[in-house]
Formats: sequence, structure tokens, C-alpha cells
Amino acid sequence: MNAPNPTAVVLAAAGTLLVAGYAAWAAFQILVLSPSAAVPGMPIEAIHAEMTSAQQWNGPLNVYLTLGVGVLLAVGVFLVVVSTGMPPTATVVAYLALLVLGAPGYFFASFGVRMGVADTFATTGADHSPWAVPLHLVSLAALVALLAVGVSSLVRGRRQPA
Repeated sequence: MNAPNPTAVVLAAAGTLLVAGYAAWAAFQILVLSPSAAVPGMPIEAIHAEMTSAQQWNGPLNVYLTLGVGVLLAVGVFLVVVSTGMPPTATVVAYLALLVLGAPGYFFASFGVRMGVADTFATTGADHSPWAVPLHLVSLAALVALLAVGVSSLVRGRRQPA
């Protein structure tokens, strides 16, 4: 067993917090902000109750389970970093990849709730709140950073003698 790299451990802690924050914001957007924007003036509890009576709401469990996958993966990466000599670059790549996958995770987690709101209140299944945009921007920025790390690694690899 290799000793953990202190820089990688700090990066892993920060990455785990970022992924958990992303998931928390996504859950709040899915369960509160978007439905509230779709049905302005109605309290969120009333929106959920109306969706339940229309058989379009089973509660937040599916949202939490779907978004929880990313958090569990982040914790798993943290444990790998702490228990091995995983280098900082690999640590950054792992967390950037998780943040990139946040966008499709958000889509899957939100689909049922958005369709439930649409079917219950005769509206579209789109996000009704603009607060999903920061989630998509974080995923896009992570993708750009991931590509930059990859290109940088390739360039460094070509400069080193074989």
C-alpha cells in the first residue's frame, strides 16, 4: 500500500464536497425551485399534494437515489485516494468526470418530477426555473477542464524522451 499523496487528498476532499454540493443543488432545483416556478403562487407542499392525488408523485426518494449515486462515487474516489498513492492529476480527472456526469444525472433524476408537474398542471416538462443553468454550466466547465487536462498530459508526454 502506497502512502496517500497529501495534495491528492486535499483535492479529493474538495472534489467530494463539490459533487455533494452539486447533488444537493440539483435536488433542491428538482424538488422545489422548478415545480414552484411551474405553478407560481402555490406552496410546494400543495404542489406535491396535488401531484400525489393525481398519481404523479411518489415522493423524493427516486431523486435522492439517482443523485446519491454521484455522491457515493465521489466518496469512493476519496477512499481510493486516501488508501493509495493516487496522483493529484488522476484525482482531478476523476472528480471532473463526476461533475461532467452531473448533467445527465440531473436529467435522469428530474425527469419523473418534471413529467409529473407537466401532467398534473398541464404545463411543459421542461425546467421552469432558471436555476438549473448553473448545474449545466458547472458540468460544461468540468468537461472543458477535463479536456484541458487531457491535452496537457498528452503534450507533456510527447515532450519527454522515450
